[in-house]
Amino acid sequence: MHNLAPKRLYRRNLPHVQPPGATFFVTFRLADSIPAALLNALHTEAERELAALEREPDSSERAERIYREQRALFGRWDKALDMGQGPAWLRQPDIAGLVAQAMHYFDGQRYDLLAFCIMPNHVHVVLTPLSSGETCYPLAQTMHSVKGYTARQANLLLVRSGPFWQHESYDHFVRDPAELERIIGYVLHNPVKAKLCEQWRDWPWTYVTPTAGLAL
Repeated sequence: MHNLAPKRLYRRNLPHVQPPGATFFVTFRLADSIPAALLNALHTEAERELAALEREPDSSERAERIYREQRALFGRWDKALDMGQGPAWLRQPDIAGLVAQAMHYFDGQRYDLLAFCIMPNHVHVVLTPLSSGETCYPLAQTMHSVKGYTARQANLLLVRSGPFWQHESYDHFVRDPAELERIIGYVLHNPVKAKLCEQWRDWPWTYVTPTAGLAL
């Protein structure tokens, strides 16, 4: 499902096959935006909880509990990002605008863009990969293109070199319409939760399609 979890779960839960029409929630962050000690503590806690679950008999209940624990891990990870430690280059309008432009560039080409929010040190995006012939555009390849281009251009604007994005990211296959609505609401309200604005519409780096917005 995502690469925040221990490696033995990482391989099993990644979406090796993308069903046509599958929608994903993706979060990627600036390099060094979470202190290493805090990140290690989060991974250690997740390792302990998920290892205990894996020792239980395989069942739909266990799979659901693993899913809930992974959601909880993401919540702790995202809360650490909202603490605002490390670089905050996305707070600069020219850098945030560059990322927003890149997200829109592939809309209708490689994916349908449903929503995104660019925070000072990370980005949330909800998208549905489109088909190319008989297969869908690979999510990992698409995000690599977005992150690679924006990293190069942002470093030029910042007159710096070195990693811009952290390699580690989060991606989650949305399971049903109710979860999709919950996730889009989470994405849009992230600036409010982080106390960067009072209403989600006030945040300049938030986007949602008109169709998805109607559900809110």
